[in-house]
Amino acid sequence: MKHISLVTEIPGPKSLQLAARRRAAVPRGVPQLTPVFVSRASGATITDVDGNVFLDFCGGIGCINVGHTQPAVVDAVRTQAEAFLHTCFMVAPYEVYVALAEQMNRLTPGAFEKRTFFVNSGAEAVENGIKIARSHTGRPAVLCFDDAYHGRTYMAMSVTAKEKPYKYGFGPFSQEVYRVPFANPYRCANAAEASLTAIEDTFRHRIAADQVAAILFEPIQGEGGFIVPPAEFVVGLRSICDKHGIVLIADEVQTGFGRTGRMFACEHFNVAPDILLSAKSIAAGLPLAACTGRAEIMDQPGPGALGGTFGGNPISCAAALATLSLFADGALLARSERIGRIFRERAKQWQRRLPCIGDVRGMGGMQAIELVLDSKEKRPAPELTRQLTQHALERGLLLATAGTYSNVIRLLVPLVATDEQMNEGLEVLEAAFQAVQCEVA
Repeated sequence: MKHISLVTEIPGPKSLQLAARRRAAVPRGVPQLTPVFVSRASGATITDVDGNVFLDFCGGIGCINVGHTQPAVVDAVRTQAEAFLHTCFMVAPYEVYVALAEQMNRLTPGAFEKRTFFVNSGAEAVENGIKIARSHTGRPAVLCFDDAYHGRTYMAMSVTAKEKPYKYGFGPFSQEVYRVPFANPYRCANAAEASLTAIEDTFRHRIAADQVAAILFEPIQGEGGFIVPPAEFVVGLRSICDKHGIVLIADEVQTGFGRTGRMFACEHFNVAPDILLSAKSIAAGLPLAACTGRAEIMDQPGPGALGGTFGGNPISCAAALATLSLFADGALLARSERIGRIFRERAKQWQRRLPCIGDVRGMGGMQAIELVLDSKEKRPAPELTRQLTQHALERGLLLATAGTYSNVIRLLVPLVATDEQMNEGLEVLEAAFQAVQCEVA
């Protein structure tokens, strides 16, 4: 039984009407990656206002690991909404916030005492992680990486690498931010060594190590192209931070909550960061983010220094607790691994006959294909990537792209997707490769 419809009109008439209203009401700076408007969603499928059904391999850009409208989450939201919607945790606290903080302290890597507080978005978590690291160390500088993405607020933009569209025209940015190459094995043969050496060179030539408050990194880069670094790179970061008294901050906004086959990607490297930032799939699509870290670091800022009106909203916290309960038996983590294997098996077959597929990489259900114009020089192929995603959309498959050059197709399928849905979506993607004739030299 097919899960997606053969879409013959994209966008349909109702979506076109809504698009016209959108243009008149919403700033053009807010992108619209697909021309369809959603009516309802369930599991791994989305239905638009014209009745077209799509397989969702974007997962709300990584927010729907447990699936759309997951019944346990919906029930938790309904129960909490009937009790109260909002009080502001700083004014009239509530148990669901405390219970979720306890869970995050238990689940995140590291056998040490932790503290957690909640904000509204991944960018806000990044802001607070850096703020706390500076408060704890008394140092001003932050070290970050090429191809990194950390959000759209000013500190988050400052540590984000990609200029267009995220930073262009918005400067000046925050000072005391230093950037070095990320360990990208596809682009550099000795990626870990090169990146770690660049950090030590930065300490010698640009900023002294004893002035660096934090090293901020993504265990697997997200918007940068799902770049998986060698394990020795992540271990090396931990060693450098320990040597120089620097706070290691892991941005797990996209990699967390089972996306990589572990609860958090740092577990693959057996490294515990000092502060771990999470968001996206934490609450199955509701706005929530967490900043979890060593107790002595998190307790450094005084009362009133941390917080926010809506941070840790009770409905979002209830959704998050329900989400975490779904991971308790390990089935979703195993499912993430299974989804990754299905994808990689097919993608590796394509790679053997299609020179335009430069790299297939990922961990668990966080997988990607990097597209290039030639296999030797590895020149990015953004137009080919755009054509592939458009062809897939017209046949009922939603795909997200990534990469500094927008030449990466990334897999963020909800972890509840069945084998049948996975194979159906990959058949659409394979047909897209054939349609755009990407067998380039």
